[in-house]
Amino acid sequence: MDRKKVSYPFEASVSELQKHTDVYVDSVFSCLESEFLVLPRGPGFVDYAMFETGYEALKCATQGFSVITVEKALPVVQATPIAFIVLRSMLGFTPPELAYVATQRTGIKISQSAARTLDRKARIEPDGTLPNQGLTGKRLQALVQSACELLNEGAPDVTDTMIHRLDKADTKGGVPAISSMAKLGAPYAMMLYERFLGRPFAGHRDSVSDLVGDNLESAIEDVLDKAGVSFRKTKRAERIDGFEQVPDFIIPSEFNPQVIIEAKLTEDDGTARDKVARIQQLDTLRRKGQPGRRPKYELIACIDGRGFGQRREDMRKLLFATGGKVFTVKTLEKLVACTRISEFAAK
Repeated sequence: MDRKKVSYPFEASVSELQKHTDVYVDSVFSCLESEFLVLPRGPGFVDYAMFETGYEALKCATQGFSVITVEKALPVVQATPIAFIVLRSMLGFTPPELAYVATQRTGIKISQSAARTLDRKARIEPDGTLPNQGLTGKRLQALVQSACELLNEGAPDVTDTMIHRLDKADTKGGVPAISSMAKLGAPYAMMLYERFLGRPFAGHRDSVSDLVGDNLESAIEDVLDKAGVSFRKTKRAERIDGFEQVPDFIIPSEFNPQVIIEAKLTEDDGTARDKVARIQQLDTLRRKGQPGRRPKYELIACIDGRGFGQRREDMRKLLFATGGKVFTVKTLEKLVACTRISEFAAK
């Protein structure tokens, strides 16, 4: 096959796709774009100035981090919610992790969702207040109490094959180490090392993971709207008869699915692999009970991001599952014309 004349896989016949699979894999790879250097801020993003406000409030309340107790910390957390984020950051715990520890230590049940809700409220409304009464107030007290206890205890001895989560420059030695670090400042090499262990922006990346894919889904919506195509964009955790997991887009509707679009933008190869497996399941489902006949619906993958460019075998699977109907942001302009979606275009 002349590489200079390579078309996109969605323009190839089944026989061409099977005969020149690797060439079409390269074709898709060449269209993938990565935006891992830029993240959506999202409504819960905390800038440094706000973070420092919480830090200074907590520092003053605990006498320069020399007296870290629930009696000292809880009032400032309630009055200055961003201080709760600072306290959690000192531990290096996620909200669910802190919730688990607090439940074990205090006996007050704190679910992951309850912990995330409190944490999100502190980030979304850093100038507001957190409750001091009711069940939420009790949960907050349990979280702050457990955090203070852990910071006072520092890192216990563990075996040579293990490392404790509090074995960090500021928390290993308990309150004296934290107080000293606050006074002297941290050596830059140590701060860089801890940043290396924690992956910069990891927590923020997790909190805006849904927003990362919004740009791709919005682009798909724009293409369908411009063509006058009737479609159903589904919601997370929604249930639709006939599908174990709800597809991202159904054309023209869930009552008469003729085209299914699965969309994913990811920089992580593991997430990309999971999406490929998901699309393979949909391919199996649509062919069930249809020997020698056209599948119930056409299956389309709209993808982008560095994650999909890591494994050639995964891309081969994706091409075969969709019959070559794999599009990226660069090729979305051909989405309607090169698929059965054209049958539903009213413009």
